[in-house]
Amino acid sequence: MEKNIKMSILLDIYGKLLTEKQYNLLNDYYNNDFSQSEIAENEEITRQAVRDNLKKGENNLLEYEEKLKIMKKNLEAENKINSVLEYIKNSKNKISDKEVIKLLKNIEEKLKEAKR
Repeated sequence: MEKNIKMSILLDIYGKLLTEKQYNLLNDYYNNDFSQSEIAENEEITRQAVRDNLKKGENNLLEYEEKLKIMKKNLEAENKINSVLEYIKNSKNKISDKEVIKLLKNIEEKLKEAKR
């Protein structure tokens, strides 16, 4: 996964755990597509201070994900759902209601496993 996308997702998940300043800088950089120079000018700090705060915030987000694995679990659940939907979509034969119910129960079990 591309770093910018990964950081944006992690910021959505764990952003409230960061300091307000770190959150704002990371949000401007990853979600609002501001350059470090633009952020420095807007915040009236040096570009180096922006870089240091971004690095520290990124490291915090990665550490939270390493410990809590919320993004990983969400992506796994999404992949499982997509694989079942793809199976249903590509099925050449009609799928019975019983099969659909069985697949949905399977998804429900997998989602419960992913939350643990």
